[in-house]
Formats: sequence, C-alpha cells, structure tokens
Amino acid sequence: MALPVAFFAVFFAYPVAAIVRRGLRVDGAWQFGRFADLLGDQGIRHVLWFTTWQALASTALTLLIALPGAYVLARFDFPGRQVLRAVVTVPFVLPTVVVGTAFLALLGHGGLLDQLWGVRLDTTVWAILLAHVFFNYAVVVRTVGGLWAQLDPRQEEAARMLGASPLTAWRKVTLPALAPAVAAAALIVFLFTFTSFGIVQILGGPAFSTLEVEIYRQTSEIFDLSTAAVLTLVQFAAVGAILAVHAWTVRRRESALKLVDAALTARRPRGAGQWALLAGVLATIALLLLLPLAVLVQRSLTAPGFGYYRALTDPDGGVFLVAPITAIGTSLAYAAAATAIALVIGSLAAAALTRRDAGRLVRGFDALLMLPLGVSAVTVGFGFLIALDKPPLDLRQSWILVPLAQALVGVPFVVRTMLPVLRAVDVRLREAAAVLGASPWRVWREVDLPMVRRALLVAAGFAFAVSLGEFGATVFIARPDNPTLPVAVARLLSRPGDLNYGQAMALSTILMLVCAVALLLLERLRTADRSGEF
Repeated sequence: MALPVAFFAVFFAYPVAAIVRRGLRVDGAWQFGRFADLLGDQGIRHVLWFTTWQALASTALTLLIALPGAYVLARFDFPGRQVLRAVVTVPFVLPTVVVGTAFLALLGHGGLLDQLWGVRLDTTVWAILLAHVFFNYAVVVRTVGGLWAQLDPRQEEAARMLGASPLTAWRKVTLPALAPAVAAAALIVFLFTFTSFGIVQILGGPAFSTLEVEIYRQTSEIFDLSTAAVLTLVQFAAVGAILAVHAWTVRRRESALKLVDAALTARRPRGAGQWALLAGVLATIALLLLLPLAVLVQRSLTAPGFGYYRALTDPDGGVFLVAPITAIGTSLAYAAAATAIALVIGSLAAAALTRRDAGRLVRGFDALLMLPLGVSAVTVGFGFLIALDKPPLDLRQSWILVPLAQALVGVPFVVRTMLPVLRAVDVRLREAAAVLGASPWRVWREVDLPMVRRALLVAAGFAFAVSLGEFGATVFIARPDNPTLPVAVARLLSRPGDLNYGQAMALSTILMLVCAVALLLLERLRTADRSGEF
C-alpha cells in the first residue's frame, strides 16, 4: 500500500488541499463566512439546483431508455450480439468533449435537425440530457445486464406456472433481484452527470452551468479562488455522500443470489412481442448512439478533398503554436505513460486489497480510490499548478505532469477490473508456492500473473481510453505547444469560423476512432476463447 497511498497523497490530496487552502485563507485568516455568502447568492443556488436537477433527470431518462437494452443484450441470442455489446460501450469511453461535439453537429446551428426541419436544440436542457443518456447508456447495460444474464430464469417461470402474469412475475421475482444492480447503475450515472463538465460546457452555453463548469469559470475566467474553493468543498461533500450510498448498494448487490452461467440464459427471441422489443432496442441504439457519431464523421468530411483533415497540418490561424495534427502523437504518448502509471499503482492497490489480513484502514482505501472520478478535475488540474511549483516537486515545466493527472482517473478503472479476478485466485496456490521456497515476487510472477494477465490487459485498455479522453485537469496543465486531442478540440470550438469548427469535427472523429479501436480490442480480450490466444 505504500506506493498507492503516497501517489494519492502527493498527486491528489495535496493539490486539492492546496487550492482549497489558497481560496479560503486570505491574509492569514480563514474565510469560512464565504459558505453562507455563496449559499445565499441566487446565482449559486441556481447552479446547485440545476446541477442536482439535471443529474436526477439524466439518471431517470437513462434508466428508462437503457433498461430494455440491458434485457435484450442479456437474454436474447441473435447474430452480432457481441459486436453490439462493444458498440454500445464505445460512447462511455469517449471523451466528453467528443460527445458534446457530436451532439453539437447533430442539434446545433447547421446540424442535421437544423437542415431537415429548421430546429436547433443546442443550448437547451434537452441537448444536455440526451448527451448524458448517450454517454451513460453502457453503464446500465453493463451493470444491470451483467447480473440479469446470470439470474436463473426458472424462478420467474415457476411464478408463471403458479398463475402469475408475466408482469407480476417480473415485478415480484426478477425486479427485487435486479434492484441492487439498478440502484448501483443509477448512482454511477448520477455521479457522472452530477460532475458533468465537457458536455455542459459545449452544449449548455451561458444559460446552463453545473458545479464543475462554475468552478472552471470562477478559476480560469474570474480568478475568484475563494468561490471556487467553496464550490469544490460543496461538490466534494456531495460526491462523498454519493460514493457512500454506492458502496452500500455494491455490498447489497454482492449478496447471495441464485446465479447460473450467462451462456445458458440467452435464447433467440420468440413471438412478435420479443422481436418487436429487439427491433425497438436496435432502433434506439441506431438513433441515439450511432447517429450522433455518424453526423460527426459526416461534418468532418464536408470540405472537399478532406480539407478539414488537411488543415490540421497547418499551424497558421493563431489557435495553436504547432499544427493541430501533432496533438494525436502527444495524446498517444501521454496516454501510454498514464496507462503505465495507472497499472503500477492500481495493481499494487488491488493486490493489497485482496489480502485476507487487510485491516479496516486498507479496506477503507478502496472507497477513496473512487474519489478522483467525482472530485472536480478542474480543481485537481489547477491544484497541480499551485502545489507542484517548488522543489523537489516543481513539475510545472515537466511533461510528466499531464500523465500523472490522467493516471488519477485511470487507477480506479484498473482496481475495479483487477480486484474481482485477484480475489478469485485460490490463496492455497500462493501458499504452496511460498512453502516450496518461492519469493513473494516469484509467487506473483508465476501464480498470480498468468491468471490475471487478461484482466491486466483489459485494465490497460480502460486506463488508456479514459486517459486519452481526460479533459478537466489537462486543460489547465497541457502546454500550448503540446496540446492533447480533447484540449485541441475545445480550443478549436472556442474560435469562430467554419474552418475551426470543421477541424474540431475532424479531430473529434480521429479521437473517436482511436477510442473505438481500444474498446474493440478490449471486447476481444473479454470474449476470447479461454484456450486460445489473447
């Protein structure tokens, strides 16, 4: 635990504490009165209300749209099912900047709706809600569908034989078993939408602002660190409460259930109703998930002769110090370094959490590992600039600063991926190797590593994808001559002109394709034959 604890203490707790202290301590005196002042401000109360309201609405809408998809992918067997599972997961690993850009191309000025019916939905709450559903659809499908696929269908069939209608049998037998998974998925979606930044920043316009967007505005535009610090603490308290509830629901979900092999529960649709449900889910996926991405690609190709893509090689225009195309190589290099860091830190943390003699403090660290996903990335990024500015930690001019910030987001995914596999390794194998004289390192290399190698590769894929798309912290610390892809897209969108807009669409398409390739490789690792190659 030494290295993971040190990593989070230095590169997470210290920067966040530094910026909060800088904001709340003025001329040697703590400004705790700012809490009452801000909470009494009508504009801040509106931000708090909108943040909570849109998160609740996004969560409800996501569950309503995604639960039928979870059922279809869990219980129906049809050609292309595994490919469809990978397709619905692609939006989740896309950067929020790309998601916002895709919906801007669909709903904004000159978008598909504007061209067909003269309707614009950008800068409206509906654009934000639909983009959140697009982003979080896979959360419900994976979380609820994973459990649904393993529930024994004979329990519901027994209720039917005893006279229950299909709806009654589902409501009294299946729904109670699914309730913990549904609650866990709802809380994860609420967490992501409560801290939404890139989507609201691009689609919300000046009319809508979440806590995360307001922290960014107060920090980078108004330079009011005191207000930003108070809002950071408010968001931190809210996220802590959400994570506490989430941990409770996860424990409930892990309670004993009668589970069977998922391969035994899937069957071909029967009857007109089930075929209609399958068709409806496929249509929803096509319209909600595939159409925005297709429009994004189409808008990037509107210039003749791949003009927007060719323009990416030209640094002229005042937006970048270098050609925008260099952001591709920069992003890949940063993401590779961040993945390596996340794998080391996450693997050590997961290994420590699987020990039977782990104390309560170690088990509590498991919950703390999730905090970087909920705490303001803007705060972390700006905290890096404030805290890591003196020897021996003066990293402001170092390239490693960006991968360190990205690794903070990747570590929770590594831990969550590897922990169940490490816990499944029979401890007697380790003990037998130790009795035969193997050192702890050799036990890990020859016993644990062959069993967790696939999980390690899957964790690397997740960490690489989320590192590639990290925006909130990177926007503060990326150097002007080394922008990442999300930062480059945001800079292009902030400038007027069709050329800048087209280049943003082209860069977003490139970023989408890179993330999609990483996700498809990840799905290949998940579905590979146990006896075959990875």
